[in-house]
Amino acid sequence: MAGLLAAVVLVAVLGLLIVWLSSEGRPALAGRSPALLARDRARMADAAAAARWAPGHDEVDGRTRILLRRTCTGLDGLPMVLEEREFTSFPADDPAWEARFTEEMAGARFRCSYLNAEEHPG
Repeated sequence: MAGLLAAVVLVAVLGLLIVWLSSEGRPALAGRSPALLARDRARMADAAAAARWAPGHDEVDGRTRILLRRTCTGLDGLPMVLEEREFTSFPADDPAWEARFTEEMAGARFRCSYLNAEEHPG
């Protein structure tokens, strides 16, 4: 009987510990990501300052979206999207999808070149 009671108490303590660790109310870690070192913050600031606009696309809810994405390289070496704007969208089952996609992507490339020239003159 004592073993069963000890097991119940152990499970309860573990449950409370899990709830406490995942709670928002902890002052030390509540809603925060680990702080970046000063050199990492400087690297991210430099990367964000050098970010460029590039066209992209995806399909959401049966619509093809043509996107303008401002990206830079993150600390892990992977691309990081800083900002994303929808340039246009059209039905994914449009009979003229390929022609429309090609035309809209050309327009998105032009717009990205304009945005890049505005942000990085010279």
